[in-house]
Amino acid sequence: MIPRIHKQGSNTRGLLNYLYGKGTREEHVDPHLVASYDGMAPDPGRDPSATNEDLQRVLDQPLHLLGEDQRPEQHVWHCSVRAAGTDRILRDEEWADIARRIVAATGIDPGSADSAGCRWAAVRHADDHIHIIATLVREDGRRPDHHRSGQRAQAAARLIEADYGLHRVTPGDGTAAKRPTSAERHKAERAGREHTVREELRETVRGAAAGAASTDEFFDRLAAGGVLIRKRIAPSGDLLGYKVALPGDHNKDNEPVFYAGSTLAPDLSLPRIRERWTQQAQAVPEGGSETAQPALPSVTHPAFARRRATAATWRALLIIDHGDDGIAAAQIAATGEILDALAQSSAAQTRTELQHAASAFERAARSHVRAIRGHDRALRQAAHDLVHSGPALGHGEDGATTAMVIDMAVFLAITVANWHAKRHHHQQAAAAQQTAEHLRAAYQAAAAHPMATLRRRGQRQAPRVRQRQADLLHQALPELAERIQAEPGWPALAATLADAQQAGHDPASLLADATQRRELGTATSISDVLVWRLRATAHLPAAPENPQPTPTRGSRRTPAAAPAASPVARASSHSSRRH
Repeated sequence: MIPRIHKQGSNTRGLLNYLYGKGTREEHVDPHLVASYDGMAPDPGRDPSATNEDLQRVLDQPLHLLGEDQRPEQHVWHCSVRAAGTDRILRDEEWADIARRIVAATGIDPGSADSAGCRWAAVRHADDHIHIIATLVREDGRRPDHHRSGQRAQAAARLIEADYGLHRVTPGDGTAAKRPTSAERHKAERAGREHTVREELRETVRGAAAGAASTDEFFDRLAAGGVLIRKRIAPSGDLLGYKVALPGDHNKDNEPVFYAGSTLAPDLSLPRIRERWTQQAQAVPEGGSETAQPALPSVTHPAFARRRATAATWRALLIIDHGDDGIAAAQIAATGEILDALAQSSAAQTRTELQHAASAFERAARSHVRAIRGHDRALRQAAHDLVHSGPALGHGEDGATTAMVIDMAVFLAITVANWHAKRHHHQQAAAAQQTAEHLRAAYQAAAAHPMATLRRRGQRQAPRVRQRQADLLHQALPELAERIQAEPGWPALAATLADAQQAGHDPASLLADATQRRELGTATSISDVLVWRLRATAHLPAAPENPQPTPTRGSRRTPAAAPAASPVARASSHSSRRH
């Protein structure tokens, strides 16, 4: 159940005309009163002798207790209360009780005998919601205490859901982006848009900020996205803020409708975006400290950008597990940039699910935990590389490394969900779980071809080679070996183990490292996870057509006797290499 406090108004009659009217699309059916402050207010919907003017006169009567100069200009309080789509249809008597509980909780009409309340009425014109209208002057002429009425209404709604057996809405913490207004939704429907202008602009601005390294780059990418930009400049010439608008979206005066970044989402104001570029030391996940380092050079190949993103994602996962809250919050915020960058640069077969994942994670990226910026530079650099490396192909090394980074991103999303759940950030935890589901769907699309090819290679192995890989698996992972061998992806893992051995690595050590550094209990397919972890750790080509290891750009091929470097170690070493 969602209560929503609307902007205060000054026209009681106008709001009543809407509530008792046909609606903008004639969707209002049988508008009528279900409750009022004294149970005796006139009902223009069911009483033929009552009019909207009669109800307005009754509701506004306390205004006459005040002088003309004492009457509040914005005296109309309006709250809509909507049930979930899966809830049963409530009776009028149940909606009446819900209305009384909402006005009592918000301070509009506390309901106590020794406390005068405001005059209010609850109107129902649809099965799934009611509207409560009240005059913000009490019966004794004083103003009501309705401070933080939105949060108080939400708390009351959680109790109402439990009492009536309704869908339990995940409680929020006030960090969510502003919802589109009903006027914005109706405008989008008239224009044939799937999303409101506010939502489209939020996605465009978020994508432009993903991995951006400066104000100029941010605004250049906004302009390339086709939006109109209006900058707020101080007399000194300093940039103070910005607004954006969609071409063709006009108000009644035929002027573009601009939205400030801060009204799109709390973290899209110019000061908050600039925080991303703070140059500080980057955190180390397993203790110790690290001095500030210069930004990594950009890369030009999509597959290499995805390998770097995989290493950065692995490192972020460990930091969230072991770092303090401020550092973890920075990693979580930058994870949103990785997902936005992936959605922008991926092939058509994965783009839709990645866009859904990025949109879902937008809620998971914000909480009251203040992010300590600068510790997220590895992720932000990876997002920058993904954007600037250009669009990836859906096949070959591009497609396979896309599967590799998405596989790691699934675990990162689950880690974020667990982090939020431990801190009772319910909406953020739910959003991160939803993100993981979209990423799983994207992974299936990206991994279908490379995993099928790897499985065929594994199935063509000689019996003695297959037995050797099975013995190796039982030796390294005795508790998981039988489960892994029963999975469809086991032949792909066997082929990967053979590739790693041919490249001079110790497959047993690779397996132990891949399983000890992070749990596998949440994996849909352990064999798939191990394939990508091993191919990333051992620098093996992600696309299985070429079984020979591919050296890192700008560096020599790993000698046969050299131990395999972990993704974390490579993430650190990348910062000092020239690619």
